[in-house]
Amino acid sequence: MPAWGALFLLWATAEATKDCPVPCTCQALETMGLWVDCRGQGLTSLPTLPAHTRHLLLANNSLRSLPPGAFDHLPQLQTLDVTQNPWYCDCSLTYLRLWLEDHTPEALLIVHCSSPDLITVHPLGQLTGYELGNCGWQLQTSWAYPAVWWDVSLVVVATIDLALLAGLLCTATGSLD
Repeated sequence: MPAWGALFLLWATAEATKDCPVPCTCQALETMGLWVDCRGQGLTSLPTLPAHTRHLLLANNSLRSLPPGAFDHLPQLQTLDVTQNPWYCDCSLTYLRLWLEDHTPEALLIVHCSSPDLITVHPLGQLTGYELGNCGWQLQTSWAYPAVWWDVSLVVVATIDLALLAGLLCTATGSLD
């Protein structure tokens, strides 16, 4: 390989890893993207991650929750290791649960809750929505709420009135002949 080719490769690698979060180490992958290793750094919040992160290791930190949409800006993200964190399993973990369910469902059985007490040590994948809390969600209002019945009864009464009026008009025109 000519010297300019090696220099270009070094430049590309340096450019790819320049956005690496401070406590983490990053390695450029041959097939584009980054391997971002933040294991065991004592992180209490998610660092700002490069958009071309493909493999993200966040194991053995102090993460308790993730903000909704935390990985939405990482379209290449394929591997995510979030094990061995003291996850507080409530509404704030709904995003992580859904992301893992969509991308790496097997990880749901190895990510465990540390709190609250009721669900400590349970795998995230075995928790019901009730156990995560209702998160301010409400079931959709049934179509059978009282106003619907009021509207339906008005339509029925109007239909009966029209039928009676039509019958009365037919009877009246029939008697005129």
